[in-house]
Amino acid sequence: MVSAAAFATLLQHPASPIAAWQPGPLLRRVWMGIAMGVTAVSLIYSPWGRRSGAHMNPAVTLTFLRLGKVAPRDAFGYIAAQLLGGSAGIVAATVMLGGLPSDSSVNYVATLPGAGGWIVAFAGELGISFALMTVVLGLSNVPRTAGFTGVAAGTLVAMCIIVESPLSGTSMNPARTLGSNVLADAAGSLWLYFTAPPLGMLLAAELFIRRHGLSWIRCAKLHHTSAARCIFRCGHTSVQTEIAS
Repeated sequence: MVSAAAFATLLQHPASPIAAWQPGPLLRRVWMGIAMGVTAVSLIYSPWGRRSGAHMNPAVTLTFLRLGKVAPRDAFGYIAAQLLGGSAGIVAATVMLGGLPSDSSVNYVATLPGAGGWIVAFAGELGISFALMTVVLGLSNVPRTAGFTGVAAGTLVAMCIIVESPLSGTSMNPARTLGSNVLADAAGSLWLYFTAPPLGMLLAAELFIRRHGLSWIRCAKLHHTSAARCIFRCGHTSVQTEIAS
């Protein structure tokens, strides 16, 4: 959230010299998409991301809970941390940036339905969340592509911001939206961002296991590495044991 607020302020606030260089909203979305994509990739492959699994998103955690890779107690802790962290992030960013994110041009980086209304926004969030989880499951469970999961996820986030954000603001993440929308006095739209992303990801998971089977799911980490301890119901250990034997 600190990154989102900082880049949105840099690109959109009237006081920013860079804002005047943007010929239109499309180029702003391109730069914002790149910034958020790089941020996502950096967090996923960071030491903290490798240890925690880099969920950062209650919808992701709920999906892996459904897939049996996260214990209920751990899922509760992850979701609480995600919601608190996202809210604390936008508050901290607003303070550090001298209140600039509160300007209407930035509006606390709130995610709001576009001109098409809540139905279009709901469909947009459902679709991009479905696509994100499909990519994560499709890559992370294949040894030769697992290492590229974070890059693919970050690239998809960037593309969604560029293309889909006029429809819903591109949240895909209840924790990303909670603090921003409360501060922006837009809590009335929270229901949309608390329902569509989890539904989209859970639907992707259901279709994936119907095609491949539940046993295909190896771990809840977006980037699994043997160098970092894994707290999940991890299938990588059993695979490594079988190979060793």
